[in-house]
Amino acid sequence: MSILNRREIMTLAGAAGVTAMFGATARSASAAATLPDLLYAKDALEPYIDAKTMEIHHDRHHQGYVNNLNNALADHPQLQEMPLDKLLADLDAVPESIRTAVRNNGGGHLNHSLFWRMMAPGGGEKDRGAIGAAIDSTFGSQENFQQTLGAAAGGQFGSGWAWLVASKGKLEVISTANQDSPVSLGKMPLLGVDVWEHAYYLKYQNKRADYVTAWWNVVNWDFVNQLFSQAKG
Repeated sequence: MSILNRREIMTLAGAAGVTAMFGATARSASAAATLPDLLYAKDALEPYIDAKTMEIHHDRHHQGYVNNLNNALADHPQLQEMPLDKLLADLDAVPESIRTAVRNNGGGHLNHSLFWRMMAPGGGEKDRGAIGAAIDSTFGSQENFQQTLGAAAGGQFGSGWAWLVASKGKLEVISTANQDSPVSLGKMPLLGVDVWEHAYYLKYQNKRADYVTAWWNVVNWDFVNQLFSQAKG
């Protein structure tokens, strides 16, 4: 099953008519990547994530990945039409001349498109739903899970991500460097925290652990459960 194709980057189809997975984002006729809108105001995650960080992170950094991905694929229309997750899952099939650009910027686009939806105002531990039961079964408790993901986030040297992923029917925590996506490892991302310095430095400076601890207050468990349902499907 395709995890997230280019059309699904805009829409998560479901029996209940689930709203757009990454916000209302137009696709051009050339299937160019576009920056997804935030589904909340830039100050909506305060005091945990400040508005200025959200502005710079979304409007500048993510837009940069989108621009660079489109530039990399400009002379490869057949690749533009490929589902983004399939492109990242089989990077060896991408021409060597653009492979690094696609890996970095395609990964950055996919990772961030998920990240904005993995957070929401009023998030946190409440209403974890089915994924909460699965987390407790796998890690013993939510506290143990947070410690495990926090250790992966804190142990990532330099820039990268810490993830909860589904892999071969099981949950696991992994970290990826730079903008590498779990789909390139054959794993489906369910929840991820961005530990690039641009995600937290304005507010937390070098205190990455404080940022990760605060980030749990904005986790959007409803969206994580949507991804979990896809993984099970």
